[in-house]
Amino acid sequence: MSVQLKLDNVETYIGQYHILQGISFEVRKGEVTVLLGRNGAGKTTTLRTIMGLNPASKGTILYNDEPIQTLPTYTIAQKGIGFVPEDQGIFSELTVEENMKVAIKKDNDETKERLHYILDLFPDLKKFWKKHGGLLSGGQKQMLSIARAYVNDNDVLLIDEPSKGLAPIVVEKVMESIMQMKDKTTIVLVEQNFMMASTIGDRFYIIDDGKTVQNGPMEILKEDHDMRRKYLGIA
Repeated sequence: MSVQLKLDNVETYIGQYHILQGISFEVRKGEVTVLLGRNGAGKTTTLRTIMGLNPASKGTILYNDEPIQTLPTYTIAQKGIGFVPEDQGIFSELTVEENMKVAIKKDNDETKERLHYILDLFPDLKKFWKKHGGLLSGGQKQMLSIARAYVNDNDVLLIDEPSKGLAPIVVEKVMESIMQMKDKTTIVLVEQNFMMASTIGDRFYIIDDGKTVQNGPMEILKEDHDMRRKYLGIA
């Protein structure tokens, strides 16, 4: 299975703070790679660094074997990496329809097919097509945020904590949707909900104090109680 995205000893500063101090991992095509760790470990900064929002000060980021760590964010996005930020990043004053139109890069048959697919996946978006984004529920906003990133022909989606603040029944719907999307795109997922992460993840990397400290197939982490307790604080 080919490697689509690779980070090698990536370091990132935010102001004077040395947030990432050695992040290394590989993302394989067609898999869900989950980044895990305690709050403040550097998971969100890792996704933002991949997108060029927090520039890497050291190390390399390869996308399809091409270095991208010095490229501007819009160029990285144009190359086929979509980003679903933790704060969802939708336009509250625009309708669902307008949010999707703004997100679409190419208005072609393939995009229309993906739009039909995502609306079937998230029927609430179709139901509230003319409703302003700011009036949606938390779960609907999350669905819209994922849909905006997925509607374009992105080879890799970076999704930051999609279950945050959502009711369990909505978390299940988001989880089912991501599991279906993995058949069509590669996903890098940051997620604190271990049930969700362990259900949909193929491979895990644990980040601790800005460094990658453990990794492997998700089945290993499911069985290793000591590792989960030490790095994630869960039994």
